[in-house]
Amino acid sequence: MGLSDASGPRDTQVLLATTETMQLRRRDYHVERPLLNQEQLEELGRWGAATGTHQWRTWLQCSHARARALLLQHLPVLAWLPRYPVREWLLGDLLSGLSVAIMQLPQGLAYALLAGLPPVFGLYSSFYPVFIYFLFGTSRHISVGTFAVMSVMVGSVTESLAPDEAFLQASNSTVDEAARDAIRVQLASTLSVLVGLFQVGLGLVHFGFVVTYLSEPLVRGYTTAASVQVFVSQLKYVFGLHLSSTSGPLSLIYTVVEVCRKLPQSVIGTVVTAVVAGVVLVLVKLLNDKLQRHLPLPLPGELFTLIGATGISYGVGLKHRFGVDVVGQIPAGLVPPVAPSPQLFAELVGKAFTIAVVGFAIAISLGKIFALRHGYRVDSNQELVALGLSNLIGGIFQCFPVSCSMSRSLVQESTGGNTQVAGAVSSLFILIIIVKLGELFQDLPKAVLAATIIVNLKGMLKQFTDICSLWKANRVDLLIWLVTFVATILLNLDLGLAVAVVFSLLLLVVRMQLPHYSVLGQVPDTDIYRDVAEFSEAREVPGVKVFRSSATMCFANAELYSDALKQRCGVDVDHLISQKKKLLKKQELKLKRMQKKLQKQTAASVCTSASNVNTSDGDIESNNVEDSKAKASTESKLEDAAAHGQEDGKGPNLLTLKALGLSQPGFHSLVLDLGALSFVDTVCLKSLKNIFRDFREIEVEVYMAACHTPVVAQLEAGQFFDASITKQHLFASVHDAVIFALQHPRSNQVSPVLVTKL
Repeated sequence: MGLSDASGPRDTQVLLATTETMQLRRRDYHVERPLLNQEQLEELGRWGAATGTHQWRTWLQCSHARARALLLQHLPVLAWLPRYPVREWLLGDLLSGLSVAIMQLPQGLAYALLAGLPPVFGLYSSFYPVFIYFLFGTSRHISVGTFAVMSVMVGSVTESLAPDEAFLQASNSTVDEAARDAIRVQLASTLSVLVGLFQVGLGLVHFGFVVTYLSEPLVRGYTTAASVQVFVSQLKYVFGLHLSSTSGPLSLIYTVVEVCRKLPQSVIGTVVTAVVAGVVLVLVKLLNDKLQRHLPLPLPGELFTLIGATGISYGVGLKHRFGVDVVGQIPAGLVPPVAPSPQLFAELVGKAFTIAVVGFAIAISLGKIFALRHGYRVDSNQELVALGLSNLIGGIFQCFPVSCSMSRSLVQESTGGNTQVAGAVSSLFILIIIVKLGELFQDLPKAVLAATIIVNLKGMLKQFTDICSLWKANRVDLLIWLVTFVATILLNLDLGLAVAVVFSLLLLVVRMQLPHYSVLGQVPDTDIYRDVAEFSEAREVPGVKVFRSSATMCFANAELYSDALKQRCGVDVDHLISQKKKLLKKQELKLKRMQKKLQKQTAASVCTSASNVNTSDGDIESNNVEDSKAKASTESKLEDAAAHGQEDGKGPNLLTLKALGLSQPGFHSLVLDLGALSFVDTVCLKSLKNIFRDFREIEVEVYMAACHTPVVAQLEAGQFFDASITKQHLFASVHDAVIFALQHPRSNQVSPVLVTKL
């Protein structure tokens, strides 16, 4: 029994192994086809140039269908709202909109403070842009409105162009807050109009791809640094300090130093208020995370905190008894539209472009995440237009630039939001607060808003863990992340972004110039070729060297490609060509000296015969005969000398490296795997021709393989192919080229066309 029990598992393992082997064999495939070069491939596949489509012609067409398509493209709400499934989605959108509005209220008040503006303008920025995006946006789940990063960028502009020191009253050295706020509101609204103009313009010219130059490590490093900027900017409200306005490079460092220096002047009541509010907010968030499965909606911790803090402040009198700063007067109702100030355009244009790009990058990245998760498409160009119109129209109604919030977008999705109807509901709820309920928050302490901002930074501050993950995954991306973070911290938000983009583009160029070069070997019994340094079983084909680059060859790395090729082949090509030319030059000089010597000897013999001339007719005739004989002998001697010189030099058809006494390469053919080539420029064409010329000089024939059809078309357009380099030197695959090279090894006989011409 024991033996039979033990043999059972063994038999099972043997059967499983046999089954796996049979399955692997069934997956084997055998293909028989002729060896194909480019000419044969084009003939077999009946290649023809693809007919170009002129898209600009459709742009100029005018028809009812074209007009309707344009209207639906630029006003997407007309496409999806008539087909809106009311029964299935309306309840979820209503609950989601209410949840987002409850978050939008405290965040709008707080982020206006972050932008250096009165809190009511945060409510305006939570209404107008949200409703405009409902009409023009293509993402169904992002929550447009105030956002910490955008607000701190706006705050850096308003505080630098309208600092507190510029509004000091001469009588009592206090800041004229009414005049200061009026100027800052004008700056912020004008900035919003400019941001909107940039975004709409870029969207209309289909420039949405510009965001691709902001890689994910760059955006995450930038938002992490911005969150640090936000945190530092709120310290004055947490401690109740009055700080001097600083802007430009190192302004964050100066602010931290000033806060540390003025800590003894902190207002105790303000610190206690901020700490209590922060603790309450953190506890509510922890409770939401723990009870997430059991709660239909997350507990509105921010709203509860705002209502409770406002009631306590009003009842206890925090402002008068403990010196706690409060929000102050909040006017009821909407403000009339105001035209932007064109005089400020010149000062704001650079910062407006930076804010426009950053705002769009944040919005489109979140939009694509939700679109991928829920199976729909986001149009990046239309998103630019929608976000631009939100900022443009919002700026006219005295809003500051907005983007979308990650925390509110997650709440909008998780609470059942399906479309931007949820956004419309939240904006209408904010409208009710602006018209009727806004004045109830006049006694809200600013320290509570600062605590709300700091607690909501948790998600962005968690991005510091990217350092550990990128260290393991990709250290080049980690370098981009760190440079972006440090540059943004030290140079402020606008200059930091510029430095980060320039650095990432330079790093891209450097990585293009330093690709991975490899010599390929054949994996046994296959037509697959891999790097011999990485695959131990891959073997170089005797007599054939296969070379590959992991990047395309262009003007930036063409010289590096040639140098790496010559180095990896193990032959000093340039030195060998130089030695060959020197030896050929010596033989040519030797031949010329021999010809001159024979000419001198012939001339001397002719002169000697001429001195013995007779004056008689018979002598003259005999003399002429002797002269003709002397000329004939001279010509024959010159021909013998030339023939002798050719024998010494082995003749034009025998000028081989072996005959010249030079070492020969260990291979007769070179195959260039050009599968990574995506385009060719003039420098690439010249480099390839030089490679053919140099290796043929050392008796190595060159072949190319695996070129894509567009690259072949560019080679033809650049007149790369000629009598010496034809499409017969270009093969469909590396294996085709290797087989052909083995069947046609380069002979030692050098063609007269390829002889080095001196």
